[in-house]
Parts: sequence; C-alpha cells; structure tokens
Amino acid sequence: MTNKAYYHLPGLFEFYELYQEFLPLFYEHREYFYDWCEIGSIYGAPADCIWGGGRVGFGDCDPGEALALMKKWGISARLTFSNSLLREEHLSDEKCNALCKLLESEGAVQNGVIVHSELLLNYLKKNYPGLYLVSSTTKVLTQFEQLFSEIQRDEFRYVVPDFRLNKAFKQLDGLTKKQKEKVEFLCNECCWFGCKDRKRCYENVSRKNLGERCLDHRCSAPNAKEGYLFSKAMTNPGFIGISDIKNVYLPMGFSNFKIEGRSLGSALILEFLLYYMTKPEYQIHVREKIYLDNMLDLF
Repeated sequence: MTNKAYYHLPGLFEFYELYQEFLPLFYEHREYFYDWCEIGSIYGAPADCIWGGGRVGFGDCDPGEALALMKKWGISARLTFSNSLLREEHLSDEKCNALCKLLESEGAVQNGVIVHSELLLNYLKKNYPGLYLVSSTTKVLTQFEQLFSEIQRDEFRYVVPDFRLNKAFKQLDGLTKKQKEKVEFLCNECCWFGCKDRKRCYENVSRKNLGERCLDHRCSAPNAKEGYLFSKAMTNPGFIGISDIKNVYLPMGFSNFKIEGRSLGSALILEFLLYYMTKPEYQIHVREKIYLDNMLDLF
C-alpha cells in the first residue's frame, strides 16, 4: 500500500507557459487538488533535438527558463531522448549534450533522461552520471517477461511499460515492493489497443528527429483520422483513471503514473491536469485562473 501518486507530466519545454500559471496554483492552493497526488516530474524536449523520440519536439522556450521553473518548485525535469535509431556520430550533438550538462548541473532535485537507445544509455552513464535514467515506453514492451527483465536492470530508476500491460494485475501484483516502485504506468494512451504498428510509428518519429527524409507513418487503426480524443482514451482497455489509481494501483503498491500529451494543445493538457489532479468542485477555479490570463494562448 502506498499513499501518494506521483504524476509525470508532459511538456517541460512545449507547455512552459501553461506550467508557469498552473504550478503556483498547485503549490499555493493545495485545497484545490487531491491530497493523495504530487508532481513527480515534467518531461519533454525542445525542437530540433536529434536524440528526441516518441514525438517530434516543438518546444521553443529557453531551456534555462524551463529548468529555473522546475527548480523553483522542486520538480524533477526530464529530457525525452528516446530516439531508437541513434548512431555513434549522433552522440557528439552539441545541443543535446548541452541540455544534459544543464540538467545535471542545475536543479533542486535530481533530473533525468527518458531513453530508448542502448548506445545513448551507455553514453549518458559515462558522461552524465548525475542524471537518472528512465526506460522509455517506445520500446513497446508488450510481454510481461520483457517488462520484468527491464525492471531488473539497475541502470533504470523507472520503467514505462507498454499501456497494454496496465491491467496485467496478476503478474504486476507478484512484483516486490522495490520492483513496483520502478514501474511508471502510461495512463491516458489513445492508441488502438490492438495496434501492431506502434514500434514502426516510433521509428518514423526517430527518423524525423534525425532529419532523415521519410514518408509519414500511416496509422491503420480504426478511427485513426479522429486523432487524440480524451473521451476515446477513457474507453481504451488500458486506460487508468483516478478511481483506478486510488482504489487499485495505490493499494497494490504502485505510485508512478505518466500522462502523455506532448504533441497535443495546452487546452487538452489542462483537461488532464483537471481530471487527474483537481477536485471537481475546484476545477472551475483552476480553469478561470488559467483562461483569464490573456498572455496564455490555449487554442
């Protein structure tokens, strides 16, 4: 049994302006929010990071400002460097190295990197030992044996399994307390539960981040043209809602939950923050305080 859920939120660089407004609300008006949840980290990658993966980065805020915001509130910053197709020549990239150096040297708490490539993993361990490492969901670990092997690796502080293992309760409950503390569930995935192209989709993103010319990945899932809809994500068999977190996962000893959404608009990210963290009677208060800031473009 664990008493706190730690959310790992999207958009460190992509939604900097939103978090400028939201974080003071969260920490200065805790009566608005569930007392059983905290912010474990905020993750993301600026535009034009060749080590990036999962999504094509578009954040354009100053990295120093983003890190200063995290440091002010004592939040761990994570770089999403989950490109799966990196080669030796990519490791010398100046921008990505500078970001790692910045995160390693600054921060009220330890910062980390979400990683897929074994090549990058070994490089980071050697050159930036002050950063903790997270095994990326882009590895698409759909078999529990794969997940268990990944959890056993000492290099990783957290492991994010494929969302299709979210409800493998019999196997998950058999993990030790220490193993459960490493599992970070992806809560709000909208991808088709029967998708067999997920790894190829992530590889397409990796190629784009490397600047390689390639065709867009054509998703063959039913209703793929609809794009991301939170209402659709809620019907996904792998969806983890707040009642699941409170009544199932926390009692089982799991405490880490990842919210996806780096490629979505800030209005939708706000809906995630309202749903997962904000008491219903105070959601209007949070909405008003965010929407009434005319400097924040939510649409």
